[in-house]
Amino acid sequence: MSILLDLRQAVIHKVHNQDKDQLRSMIEGSVDGPEAALPGLGVMFEMMWKGMDSAAQTDLVTSLHNHLKTVTPGKLV
Repeated sequence: MSILLDLRQAVIHKVHNQDKDQLRSMIEGSVDGPEAALPGLGVMFEMMWKGMDSAAQTDLVTSLHNHLKTVTPGKLV
Protein backbone atom coordinates (compact mmCIF):
# COMPACT_ATOMS: atom_id res chain seq x y z
CA MET A 1 0.00 0.00 0.00
CA SER A 2 2.90 2.39 0.52
CA ILE A 3 3.46 2.45 -3.24
CA LEU A 4 0.00 4.01 -3.68
CA LEU A 5 0.70 6.58 -1.00
CA ASP A 6 4.00 7.43 -2.64
CA LEU A 7 2.20 7.92 -5.97
CA ARG A 8 -0.43 10.13 -4.35
CA GLN A 9 2.22 12.26 -2.67
CA ALA A 10 4.24 12.51 -5.90
CA VAL A 11 1.22 13.75 -7.85
CA ILE A 12 0.21 16.20 -5.13
CA HIS A 13 3.79 17.48 -4.91
CA LYS A 14 3.92 17.96 -8.68
CA VAL A 15 0.72 20.02 -8.90
CA HIS A 16 0.67 21.69 -5.48
CA ASN A 17 1.84 25.15 -6.53
CA GLN A 18 0.48 25.21 -10.07
CA ASP A 19 -1.83 27.99 -11.13
CA LYS A 20 -5.17 27.33 -12.85
CA ASP A 21 -3.69 27.50 -16.35
CA GLN A 22 -0.98 25.01 -15.44
CA LEU A 23 -3.53 22.64 -13.91
CA ARG A 24 -5.69 22.87 -17.01
CA SER A 25 -2.70 22.19 -19.22
CA MET A 26 -1.75 19.16 -17.14
CA ILE A 27 -5.29 17.79 -17.32
CA GLU A 28 -5.66 18.43 -21.04
CA GLY A 29 -2.27 16.84 -21.68
CA SER A 30 -3.31 13.77 -19.73
CA VAL A 31 -6.80 13.27 -21.19
CA ASP A 32 -6.50 10.96 -24.20
CA GLY A 33 -2.76 11.00 -23.54
CA PRO A 34 -0.45 8.18 -22.57
CA GLU A 35 -1.85 5.64 -20.13
CA ALA A 36 0.97 6.53 -17.73
CA ALA A 37 -0.93 9.78 -17.03
CA LEU A 38 -4.08 7.98 -15.83
CA PRO A 39 -2.90 7.37 -12.26
CA GLY A 40 -2.25 11.10 -11.87
CA LEU A 41 -5.76 11.91 -13.03
CA GLY A 42 -7.03 9.29 -10.60
CA VAL A 43 -5.25 11.02 -7.73
CA MET A 44 -6.72 14.36 -8.78
CA PHE A 45 -10.20 12.79 -9.01
CA GLU A 46 -9.76 11.26 -5.56
CA MET A 47 -8.81 14.65 -4.10
CA MET A 48 -11.90 16.25 -5.61
CA TRP A 49 -14.18 13.40 -4.52
CA LYS A 50 -13.01 13.62 -0.91
CA GLY A 51 -13.68 17.37 -0.89
CA MET A 52 -17.23 17.10 -2.26
CA ASP A 53 -20.34 16.88 -0.19
CA SER A 54 -22.76 14.03 -0.78
CA ALA A 55 -24.94 16.05 -3.16
CA ALA A 56 -21.99 16.98 -5.36
CA GLN A 57 -20.82 13.35 -5.38
CA THR A 58 -24.31 12.25 -6.46
CA ASP A 59 -24.33 14.88 -9.22
CA LEU A 60 -20.94 13.70 -10.45
CA VAL A 61 -21.97 10.04 -10.44
CA THR A 62 -25.15 10.95 -12.32
CA SER A 63 -23.14 12.89 -14.89
CA LEU A 64 -20.70 10.03 -15.37
CA HIS A 65 -23.54 7.50 -15.57
CA ASN A 66 -25.33 9.56 -18.23
CA HIS A 67 -22.13 10.00 -20.22
CA LEU A 68 -21.40 6.27 -20.13
CA LYS A 69 -24.77 5.66 -21.80
CA THR A 70 -23.55 7.65 -24.82
CA VAL A 71 -20.28 5.81 -25.47
CA THR A 72 -19.55 2.41 -26.91
CA PRO A 73 -16.64 0.58 -25.32
CA GLY A 74 -13.84 -0.39 -27.64
CA LYS A 75 -12.68 -3.94 -28.06
CA LEU A 76 -10.31 -5.36 -25.48
CA VAL A 77 -7.08 -6.62 -27.01
